[in-house]
Amino acid sequence: MTITIVPVGKIEEDVIVEIAERLRKRFERIIVLDERPIPTAAFNPNRKQYNSSLVIRSLKDIPGDIVLGVTSLDLYAEGLNFVLGQAEVGGKYCIISTARLGHPDRKICYDRAEKEAIHEIGHVIGLRHCPNDRCVMHFSNSIFDTDIKGAWFCERCLDLLHNRR
Repeated sequence: MTITIVPVGKIEEDVIVEIAERLRKRFERIIVLDERPIPTAAFNPNRKQYNSSLVIRSLKDIPGDIVLGVTSLDLYAEGLNFVLGQAEVGGKYCIISTARLGHPDRKICYDRAEKEAIHEIGHVIGLRHCPNDRCVMHFSNSIFDTDIKGAWFCERCLDLLHNRR
């Protein structure tokens, strides 16, 4: 499985490098592409945020088994105030935002980005949200939820993944 990481808009290079390094430890093949422009149609001036579905749609021409957009844009999805990421469940495309992952300790920022990236990849490979608050597939209603959960799938989610093959 190849995961293609695509920066969307300006994002600190160290964040992309760190996410790629961490994902390389867990997945077969990671490719990092050059930055893609921010889709202007995704901006909602009333909210001062970007629609995550429209940002994902802008990635549809990129090849790879899984395409992970990474942006510093503040994202939202219909019906939600904000999202840390979004994915096509059972599809191919996902995105995470670092806009709400900030912390004075860079390691904590990287940990949060890793968890959100693996969470969205989990959705792409068919997993839903998990009730286990330590599982990476647990829904993050706030950054505190992201901090509590681990960076990998719980036994239940791993079983679901293995049974899909």
